[in-house]
Amino acid sequence: MTTRDLYITENRGESLGMITEFSSAEERFQNATIRPILKLQNDLFIEVFKNYITKHKNDFYSYSIEKKNQFIEASIQKDIKFRNALKGMVIGLFTVEEYAEYLKNSSNLNKRMMNMLIERLKSQLMLFESQQAS
Repeated sequence: MTTRDLYITENRGESLGMITEFSSAEERFQNATIRPILKLQNDLFIEVFKNYITKHKNDFYSYSIEKKNQFIEASIQKDIKFRNALKGMVIGLFTVEEYAEYLKNSSNLNKRMMNMLIERLKSQLMLFESQQAS
């Protein structure tokens, strides 16, 4: 393991979620790699999304909760450049070994990654509101 890989694994935190002998390779990767990275990068994702709102839909803050959730989902699913930037923020914290594992099933792992990020942002709508007020 390289110095970079060691640094990454030591500093991003423990696995999140259950990993059992019955877990699929995707579930193991999700819980051991993707979830800890999403948690570590959470503050950055919030700031990046706030910037996205400012540049694309400044009236986001006047939307209903349902419309805000729809906007979060649509922005990540339909804006390819934005989605790729978010994916890069996650993939950049993979070890070399994890990246090799990711490449084996990147399409499904990307779907899992983006769905978890969407849910993470939706669950923090109140945080957006409190930060907007300050």
